[in-house]
Amino acid sequence: MPQHMPMGKTTQVAADRAYDQTKTVLPAEVAQGVYIKHAPSLQSLKLMHLMVAKAGGRMADDVRHEMRLSDLKQIEGMRNHTRQTVVPLFEELSAAVLTIDDAVKMTTTVGGLLDQAKIDYRHEGGGDVLISWTFRTTFKEMARDSNHWAILDRQAVFHLSSKYSVLLFQHISSLTNLKHVNSKRFSVAELRAVFGIPEGHSSRFSNFKQNIIVPAIAEINSDLTRLHLTATYHKIGRSVAEVEIAWEEEADLSRVKAELDRPKAGRKSRREGTDEKPVLSFPASGSVRYTAPWEEIAKANCNWDAGKIADAFRAFCAGKRIKLDAKNIEMLFTNFCAKQPRI
Repeated sequence: MPQHMPMGKTTQVAADRAYDQTKTVLPAEVAQGVYIKHAPSLQSLKLMHLMVAKAGGRMADDVRHEMRLSDLKQIEGMRNHTRQTVVPLFEELSAAVLTIDDAVKMTTTVGGLLDQAKIDYRHEGGGDVLISWTFRTTFKEMARDSNHWAILDRQAVFHLSSKYSVLLFQHISSLTNLKHVNSKRFSVAELRAVFGIPEGHSSRFSNFKQNIIVPAIAEINSDLTRLHLTATYHKIGRSVAEVEIAWEEEADLSRVKAELDRPKAGRKSRREGTDEKPVLSFPASGSVRYTAPWEEIAKANCNWDAGKIADAFRAFCAGKRIKLDAKNIEMLFTNFCAKQPRI
């Protein structure tokens, strides 16, 4: 019989919000990046968020959780996954280290997130691949004892394009429900730990700032999330000693919803304000390989050959009398690709 552990506030909140498919309740300890070693990649982080969302209020229970491969394929940028390609993602999650220091109990616990994952492909021919997993004791104890949580906009996490954006977004989200707190100072070492940066990578602060901090904040500040972050750099002498990150929450989420509904292609230019450019035109002949943004759209939404999808879309446009430089040609191609059967 599955053992149901007594629930703390976090698991109770997750159970109470089981109806809400737009939000994920994540223990603050996980959101704040306690796995500071072997931090998962972007796609593994998105898989982790889906796993925690599927487990919900039962994340601390001694049970095996389940989902379908089709659930994963609904996430932006993960539509092309197969049962073979999800194996490395679970391997990354198995390698992530959770380290918890309890100052009250005066104990430090080192463990992990994932105990075991199984991919059942006995009925793969019918399009049915079952994924199941159990969480490790460390994660379950953390979830069971957790009284602080982050309620994350699930689609915002799924649409972010950098693992550093996800790690910072979930960390700050775990702080936004604290009263009278709208900023946090990090030592450089603490902020590196939030981003899961190993020793030797971006060791110069200038590289750390330019390659990781600034792009992550810029993406979070785009219309993909409800948060707006600002960073202030505090120096001792000539060296930056602390980074203070402050946040505001957007009350009107209409712009967020509009951006999440738009194609992924072009987001960077929209974020940087450089999207005022000539109207796009779909190639009149040939493949979409090495053509922007068409190759990216095709890869993200279907698994057809680059030449085949291009010919099929041109035939579709001809049949509908749609010009290849129509104002909404980018959206039309995105929708067309997404509707094609997988081969």
